[in-house]
This record gives sequence, structure tokens and C-alpha cells, in this order.
Amino acid sequence: YWKPIGGGKVRCLLCPNECVIPPGGRGKCRVRANYGGKLYLLVYGRPCVVKAEPIEKQTFLHFLPGSKCLALGTAGCNLVCLYCQNWRFTMAMPEQVKSYNLSPQGVVALARRYRLPVISFTFNDPVVIAEYVLDTAKIARKHGIRTVLVTGGYINPEPLKDLCKVVDAIKVDLKGFDKEFYREVVGGERDCVLRTLKVIRSQGVWLEVVNLVIPKKNDSSRQVAALCRWVRDNLGRDTPLIFSRFWPKYKLRHLPPTPVSTLERCRAIGYKVGLRFVYIGNVPGHPGQHTYCPKCKRVVIRRAGFSVREIHLRRGRCAYCGHPIPGVWS
Repeated sequence: YWKPIGGGKVRCLLCPNECVIPPGGRGKCRVRANYGGKLYLLVYGRPCVVKAEPIEKQTFLHFLPGSKCLALGTAGCNLVCLYCQNWRFTMAMPEQVKSYNLSPQGVVALARRYRLPVISFTFNDPVVIAEYVLDTAKIARKHGIRTVLVTGGYINPEPLKDLCKVVDAIKVDLKGFDKEFYREVVGGERDCVLRTLKVIRSQGVWLEVVNLVIPKKNDSSRQVAALCRWVRDNLGRDTPLIFSRFWPKYKLRHLPPTPVSTLERCRAIGYKVGLRFVYIGNVPGHPGQHTYCPKCKRVVIRRAGFSVREIHLRRGRCAYCGHPIPGVWS
């Protein structure tokens, strides 16, 4: 996803940053480098975090609930979120962090060894390692292993469409709905992320959306209502939307954690505009974690933190009234 532009320079075409990189230079993500007029991915097969985690920790609530995944990420990111919880490696050069040799074949072999049905590219943004994701997902699919992405959605349409052909679900962090918030706090353009969400929906890949609610930054009722209406009108009423609690990190340590009452207000706004599956995240034990049937209002998936305690679904339908519950359940 790049092209030469003369004088030994290259233009990266992977994400909206479209960095122009001189010989010996790197892109904004710090992991794509120009050597000899060619663009190389420095962290291909070099994850710095590899863990087995519940799929719920990836904030997927309608995708194989209760399953475990192999979660991995590398150094580098193409956004500069001021609240990043993984800033020690997302904002680092690859040579500044400890990493492992793990080829795409090795990732799949590891998932098979521990009988993990899902591989999740997370921790940093998988957009910057698109080639690694593509190669891994193709091999995983041959072995019946699903692949999911946890991303900020800052990617150009063509590479995104390539990813959509081989991955099984994508969770996008829609970080706010104000353009200035995106520029000042995230380091990107909001409309590029909205475009990503539309492309994913058009490609038929299972999609869930998370909004991290940050006090005094993106928590106004006006902004939340606009975000909810956009999701309803462009992605559909059945798209799961999770309002997640902020904890002070990185360069926003001076802000307080999100009040639970604020998250409850956001959730109520989501339901008021007509969304059917609106959640509260990062508040263990809150009833807003559960999945409710939109028809009979009974709990069909009961959660406690990242654990699933009960599932009342039959072939993708509410076990009580038979109403269809959209998702990937098997």
C-alpha cells in the first residue's frame, strides 16, 4: 500500500495520513520505513504483546460470547490518542520494545495449540500491520479459526476492503463525534472513521462500535445524540454500541474517571434515538453489560465483568420469545 513519487521518496497509501517518507525515514506510525525507495513494515511477525483473553475483553458482545481468543499487537499506531492506555509501545519505535518472532504461521499454530477459536489483533491499531493481519487471517481461515480486529478505523478504503475479505468481525472505536475533538485529542479526521464504518457495513463483516466517554471532552448530550443518530441511520438500529468508561491515562491523567451516571445518560440517549443494543463498558457488575431482547426485554446474555454467566439463545433467537438477536453466535 504505497507508491514511489520520485527522488527516492514514497507515499504510503494505507491510511488517511498518506505520509510522504524520504529515504531512511518512517511514517507517522513509526513502523513503516523507506529503505532504498521501497516501503517496509518493520514489525511484520514481531508482536510485542501476546495473550489469551476473553473475547469480551476485546469489547465484542455479539460475537462468540464466552469464547477465548489469542490477542496480539505490535509497536506503532497511526493515531496519537492523548489517553492511550498502551502508549508505552503504541507510541514507541519498534527497536524500543521487546518483541517476539511470530510469523503468520506461528500465530495460527499458537492458537491451535491452545485451542483458541479466535485471533484478535488489538493493543495497538492493526491498521498499521495490515499485511501481517492479511497473511495471518488467510491461514487462520483454512484451519477454521476466526480473526477479529480492534481498531480506530483510520484506514483508506482499498486496504480496508482487502481486510474485510479475510477477517470475521471488526470493532471500531468511534472516539467522539466532534471534528475538533478528533483533531486535538486523537490526531485524525472524524469523517475518515465514519467512512470506514460505512465500508465495513457494506462489506458484510460483523461490526460493533465503542465510544470511550471522556469527561469534559466528548461527553455532551448533544455530541452523544449526534453519534447515536449517525450509527442508527448509517449502520442500522441493531449495531451494538458500547459506551465505555474512561480511566486517566497517558496525557489525560488530570481528568477524572467517567461517572457511571454519565454512561447511563449516554445509554439512555442511545435507546431514545432508536438503537436496540446499547451497553455500558468498563463498569463490572452494571446491568448495562447484559444483552436484552428488544422485544420481551429479558436478559439473553448475562455478564459479570469479562465473564459470561448465562446465555439464553436458540439458533440466534431469544430463548423466551423467539425474537432474532443479531450477531455471530456459533
